[in-house]
Amino acid sequence: MLSLAGVRKSYGGKPAVRDLDLELQRGECFGLLGPNGAGKTTTLRLALGLTEPDSGRITLLGHPIPARAREARVRLGVVPQLDNLDPDFTAFENLLIYGRYFGLSDVWLRQRIPGLLAFAGLEDRANSRIQTLSGGMKRRLTLARALINDPELIFLDEPTTGLDPQARHLIWARLKQLVAEGKTILLTTHFMDEAERLCHRIAIMDNGEIVAAGDPHELIERTIEPEVVEVHGDGVEMWVHEQSRFVCGRCELTGDTAFCYTDDGECVVQSLANTPKLRYLHRRANLEDVFLKLTGRDLRD
Repeated sequence: MLSLAGVRKSYGGKPAVRDLDLELQRGECFGLLGPNGAGKTTTLRLALGLTEPDSGRITLLGHPIPARAREARVRLGVVPQLDNLDPDFTAFENLLIYGRYFGLSDVWLRQRIPGLLAFAGLEDRANSRIQTLSGGMKRRLTLARALINDPELIFLDEPTTGLDPQARHLIWARLKQLVAEGKTILLTTHFMDEAERLCHRIAIMDNGEIVAAGDPHELIERTIEPEVVEVHGDGVEMWVHEQSRFVCGRCELTGDTAFCYTDDGECVVQSLANTPKLRYLHRRANLEDVFLKLTGRDLRD
């Protein structure tokens, strides 16, 4: 569905993407993760033919990119990071006009649009102006718009950013439905639980390179200790200095919280028995732990 081989792109002599190799298989949800500035947006633009690579080869739906990007994009759906719905039109009219860009007839579109609005949970908002819709409604309408041409491959750039839990879960359900119907999805997200829940495979980018890739659960097992104990409270720094090296394999102090990575979290919990001022959370390691181990905890702007 999509292949990037040895792709490089620099801006002003600074590499944004370095020797990138990436492949999407039909019918999978593939997650592209990374901190700000990792190269995710550049990768999407390269794949869509909106940015020309300095070197390497890109194939999208069987077409060489960017030479035949227009032909490939006819079979794509795109949900951008920021909603760009037309405020001058109703929800129904936004889908109708967007569909015309693909050369689809009004007769066909008027038959298809009610089903898309129902898919997005907006069947009762067909005649509503964009300004009257909530953020979650706009996001769902943008997803419905991306499906107007019945695409084979859908690019979603942080589709649930800024949404409340109810809206996020509804979009997750809709994305799972699309994959069950045979659609292929390329998803970028900063929500690790979202990637872990939705994606068959993921790739973690940093500094323009893929630093890890694979099935999310398999990646957790092979990359990081199985258990985590988060310790916080008065005296946590002293506890880290005096005790943590004896009870956990690796400990990271961030702010007022110590993250203890270990094969046996009970040892850490027992060591806290005589320190009532310290509180803890004992849990299994997750994809966010993998992400932070590989890309660091430093803030990215």
